[in-house]
Amino acid sequence: MTEERRRFTRVPFDAYVQLSDIERQWTAHLIDISLHGVLVELDKPWEGENGSFLVVDLKLGNGEIDIHMETAVAHIDNNYLGLETKNIDLDSITHLRRLMEVNLGDAELVNRELSELGK
Repeated sequence: MTEERRRFTRVPFDAYVQLSDIERQWTAHLIDISLHGVLVELDKPWEGENGSFLVVDLKLGNGEIDIHMETAVAHIDNNYLGLETKNIDLDSITHLRRLMEVNLGDAELVNRELSELGK
């Protein structure tokens, strides 16, 4: 996906997330995050398919804050997975919004992007 097509600002973020599906759970390195999804790096190439559903859990502040997203694999590039958010609870979107505001330093930009989610 080219930069011109992106409607959501991505924030580089160095953390680890838990990924899970119905059968298994594993850890991945979070590369960046947006209101629309995440880019993660796995230890080995992804053997699943585009469209596969994965749950992403990002814990912040010694586990005090949990951002929980239900996602679908949007693109695969060897060890990298682009995951598109399909469902996110109110607490998680609130935490994600605050994370984006702090990292971007622009609450209005985050508000505009939030309005895009409903479209």
